[in-house]
Amino acid sequence: MAEIFTKYIIVGAGLSGLTAAYQLKKAGETDFVILESRDRIGGRIFTDNAIDFGATWFQNHHKNVLNLLDELNIDKFHQYSKGKSVLVYSSMAPEHYFETDPNTPSAYRISGSSSAMITALYEELKDHVYLETVVSEITEEKNKITATTAREIFFGEKIIVTIPPKIATRIVYQPQLSELVLKAMNSTHTWMSNAIKIGLTFKTPFWRNKNLSGTLIGQIGEVTELYDHCSATENTFALMGFLNESLRDLEASERKQRVLNFLKKYLGAEVEDHLTYQEKDWSADWHTSCDTIKSIYLSPSYGNPVFKDAYMNNRLIFSGTETSPIYGGYMEGAIYSGLLAASKVSQKID
Repeated sequence: MAEIFTKYIIVGAGLSGLTAAYQLKKAGETDFVILESRDRIGGRIFTDNAIDFGATWFQNHHKNVLNLLDELNIDKFHQYSKGKSVLVYSSMAPEHYFETDPNTPSAYRISGSSSAMITALYEELKDHVYLETVVSEITEEKNKITATTAREIFFGEKIIVTIPPKIATRIVYQPQLSELVLKAMNSTHTWMSNAIKIGLTFKTPFWRNKNLSGTLIGQIGEVTELYDHCSATENTFALMGFLNESLRDLEASERKQRVLNFLKKYLGAEVEDHLTYQEKDWSADWHTSCDTIKSIYLSPSYGNPVFKDAYMNNRLIFSGTETSPIYGGYMEGAIYSGLLAASKVSQKID
């Protein structure tokens, strides 16, 4: 088994891990590796056919997202919200139409998709990334820490684990972490782990021509949320949203037909003229979810205080949006935790 020596080991090439690595590189540190279990970078920022199936939106108060986009020279644009939106709230009553206040700014999206930010970070860090590299064990010894994978053993001074805490419990820790820490990891909900997202592309944004915003909120029915997902340059026309989790157990063809029937009822027959129809069920993604997924309909609790501390003689640091003390479950939380982790690795070992 190959042995690789480095100063810092980062587990996970999602937004938090890439942010931490980017900060280290900006500070002049180049002796680090990023170990990613997937065959791609980005984690739960995932774009396919111009559809953002993971993290999508941010707000004006998400200053770290705004700062990073500015630094990477990536533009932003407002979520389209003009026209009538649809609220489906009862099977016994007709749908309700409403319009948002035009003076209230909508959420932002990233020009070129959310993955544009990931791609830009990767360009700075690609020589440090190992894909399809699953860490099975982390061991702390007197003057080093090791990360064991199927092909290599990585030796370093410190390690930053940025994957979701519940997923990080798959790693064997030697010496073992305390029951308090393991309980916190196991009880922290993984953002997106229970979500089913859909994306449909069209030749034209037919809903805009009908004075519809593309927004649909379904308190009942097959689709719980739907939004206009056209590109900033308006050369791709799409709708994107979330499905009711009760559809998970259906055959794919039946689920699709039920979704299309639902959308036709409220947006029009033009839904049938889609160019593409795609789904991403994050519960089926081993890197994000597990056998014990839990549906969360209220904001979950993130930023458990145990993630503030370093472990294994100050060599093990946790990061990732679920560990963030602010804006957990958002891109802002992922970036903030990455910045925090980068600053922590510079602290002296006891």
